[in-house]
Amino acid sequence: MTKLKATFIVLLIGFIGFSQAKYKTISSSILGEDRELKILLPRGYSDDDNKAYPVIYVFDGDYLFEAVAGNVDYYAYWEDIPESIVVGINQVDSREDDLVYSEQNSLPVESGADFFEFVGKELIPFIEDNYKTETFKVAVGHGETANFINYYLVRENPIFNAYVTISPDLAIDMEQYLGERLKAIEKKIFYYLAVSNADVKHIMEGATSLNNTLKGLENNNLLYTFKEFDGPTHYAMPAHAIPKALESIFYIFQPISKKEYKESILKLEGSPVEYLEQKYEEIKNMFGIEKQILINDFKAVAAAIKKKQKWEYYEDLSKLAKKNYPDTVLPSYYKGLYLENMGESKKAMKTFQSAYILEEIGGITKDLMLEKAEQIKADFGY
Repeated sequence: MTKLKATFIVLLIGFIGFSQAKYKTISSSILGEDRELKILLPRGYSDDDNKAYPVIYVFDGDYLFEAVAGNVDYYAYWEDIPESIVVGINQVDSREDDLVYSEQNSLPVESGADFFEFVGKELIPFIEDNYKTETFKVAVGHGETANFINYYLVRENPIFNAYVTISPDLAIDMEQYLGERLKAIEKKIFYYLAVSNADVKHIMEGATSLNNTLKGLENNNLLYTFKEFDGPTHYAMPAHAIPKALESIFYIFQPISKKEYKESILKLEGSPVEYLEQKYEEIKNMFGIEKQILINDFKAVAAAIKKKQKWEYYEDLSKLAKKNYPDTVLPSYYKGLYLENMGESKKAMKTFQSAYILEEIGGITKDLMLEKAEQIKADFGY
């Protein structure tokens, strides 16, 4: 058995063991029938806390749900994306009726208009009434449903914050609608468009044309990503596109990467500590999530301070660590580095020594703090 196969099996077992999907039925007065849903709750979901979660709505849930749910569970485990609720809408027996649109204006009509209203007026309220949800919502579609989710975007008040359109089978007027709407959109919208160079010909041509329209739009509220994959068939596309889409939408949520460190933090003219604070404030504003600053992100900023020898920023980093990890050695460690590099060696020594009663964190141990103090003592003969 190859290492890759073994890893896949371990991940699959982990997913099955820890994250079983729940099946729910919702009765729709708009559709005049019941609809089956698949729902994946985060591993740590509990009714006993105040934590709330973004929701990812998966159209074509009968086959697309597992691909999305597995990736969401995996990325959330590594804290690359926020823990999220995944809702799949099964359409195996109703897809043709659900997606009906007019040949005259490309907008939903008849049973398609009913399904459109069902999602906005019944499904989303049902999820929000029964689960702990944040306001951030993602729509995922493939082929014809990738076209359909655009209808929620071209309406006056989009109900989704992010749209994952995989190999969309676009209605004739959709490119025009999207171009006009996204040019003038007044709130932050994530739009991820993916296609394969081996896709169905008219789908590939339509997606390429749409990309040419969208990439030329000048609107800071549009957070747009286009990806053309090399080789996957139309039906293999979700497996390739979904991980990249999640990375694209939740990029700001991810820990500071080597690329972000080199291309953003090291090139800053101002404070890297302010950059770190703004990063987490943006997470809160975009996703409604109060995320504690990761230890590795503290370390990345500290590394930048050391590399650029901007010692005064250590003091700001200490204050930020005090807000996030008040009972640990982290604030004292950065305070000591600040004092040491600013020539206040005796104060630095005492600061390192005083941290002995605090909790260790992120590889910064009590022994390290004492070693720092002893080194200063030896160097200056205190």
